[in-house]
Amino acid sequence: MKKNTSKPRLSSSPVVQVGLTQMACSDDPRDNLRRQLKLVEEAAKNGAQIICTQELFKSLYFCQSEDHRFFKLAEPIPGESTQAFQKIAKKYKAVVIASLFERRAQGLYHNTAAIIDADGSLMGTYRKMHIPDDPLFYEKFYFTPGDQGFRTWNTKHGKIGVLICWDQWFPEGARLTAIQGAEILFYPTAIGWHPSEKAEYGKAQHESWELIQRSHAVANGCYVCAVNRIGHEHVTDAAGSRVSEEGLEFWGQTFVTSPNGQIAAKASVDKEQVLVVPCDLEKVEFSRTHWPFLRDRRVDAYGNMTKRFVDQSL
Repeated sequence: MKKNTSKPRLSSSPVVQVGLTQMACSDDPRDNLRRQLKLVEEAAKNGAQIICTQELFKSLYFCQSEDHRFFKLAEPIPGESTQAFQKIAKKYKAVVIASLFERRAQGLYHNTAAIIDADGSLMGTYRKMHIPDDPLFYEKFYFTPGDQGFRTWNTKHGKIGVLICWDQWFPEGARLTAIQGAEILFYPTAIGWHPSEKAEYGKAQHESWELIQRSHAVANGCYVCAVNRIGHEHVTDAAGSRVSEEGLEFWGQTFVTSPNGQIAAKASVDKEQVLVVPCDLEKVEFSRTHWPFLRDRRVDAYGNMTKRFVDQSL
């Protein structure tokens, strides 16, 4: 992996074309990789300069159950998948963010994004910091929390931050990435509905998901890109029986939010799609000077932010 010492954008244009891909996944990792590479290449051919995949695209969302069999899906970084994306990055001079199940060592696994620069070099990785444990989202069984902290990557096409899915609900992660200079935040994601809850809670759940990320954009004066999967997925156990009869219905709707919080582009609920969206980085400067939240932060008064909870003395 090379050090994060890239110079800023090669082009003098402040507009960066961002490519986001969403697709349905099967239980065939090689086929998923082949189809994801095809979508990334399609984005590059359509002019995308920074391209991001959805979360854990190589498999069904296996965290619907706690099953040791699924550790076999993990792979080393660097490895076969990163090498394939590096070839595309180098060929099209595009930055690629690839979400993978990382096998770091025996018994040590992470939910990881590989960041590949426009020359095909592997800049490094971001390991998911916040790990959920909810019905059908049993990620704590598989993933060790990230130990690299929040990072900004100075790629050939702009300064980017990469976080992953559950991270998107925590303003602290977005802030700590933005104050390192990130102009665009990327969130590879796998989020969907429990079908039995959709009628009652589905609309509110989806709107909350959009709202929190639009809030990150406003609070930090940057673009935010959320990249989700599509499809209704059922995971089976070793005997071939479904671990959940209802499964998970992923809601797609990959989107880009501008620094003013407005949605610049959104994909469909259920269609495989490639979004290529122009992001004018002058809007980042405009936002951060006209709404100077970073300037006016009272960093001297935020010490309690490092505490789990502030107990009130009697």
